[in-house]
Amino acid sequence: MYTLTKFVLDKVFSLFMLIVLSPFLLFVSLLIKIFDPGPILFLQDRVGKDQINFKIFKFRTMIVNADKLGSVLTQSNDPRITKLGKFLRHSSIDELPQLINIFRGEMSLVGPRPEVPVIVKTYNDIQRGVFKVRPGITGWAQIHGRDELTIEQKSIYDLEYTERISFMLDLKIFILTFPVLISSKGIN
Repeated sequence: MYTLTKFVLDKVFSLFMLIVLSPFLLFVSLLIKIFDPGPILFLQDRVGKDQINFKIFKFRTMIVNADKLGSVLTQSNDPRITKLGKFLRHSSIDELPQLINIFRGEMSLVGPRPEVPVIVKTYNDIQRGVFKVRPGITGWAQIHGRDELTIEQKSIYDLEYTERISFMLDLKIFILTFPVLISSKGIN
């Protein structure tokens, strides 16, 4: 019952937010085009529920072809990040297009963050337990440190979430996400 109800609520919430935020999303899209010509959205392979790959949507925050210049992981003061991109990341506005992923059923509002396939290849059998649930825009690891956590620490929080999963935990994570967003704590 929990899984189906959450799936329906995610779809309704994401559609509602996409409609409400559409003027703002259009404004951000125009800013990206004005300040750094190139694609507005950045699509990247991520691994989701049942280890199924999907394309995650984000506002592009790096220079065009940044992936050809270096690491999969961003670092603090990464020279590939544009000036506007730095603001979009610190405010987490770059994550808003993931509402599309939620509407498509690839993600949830709350769940473990989806990881890139190259990192998933390093997971052990226990860490692969995160694939029992849909990944989320926010999750237990995000409110405990975001980019400041190692992959192993993120895995521990994500696995803890999959073991304790409930509407109350989802609500707690959702509410605790706002202070983390405001503080921009743990963002590269």
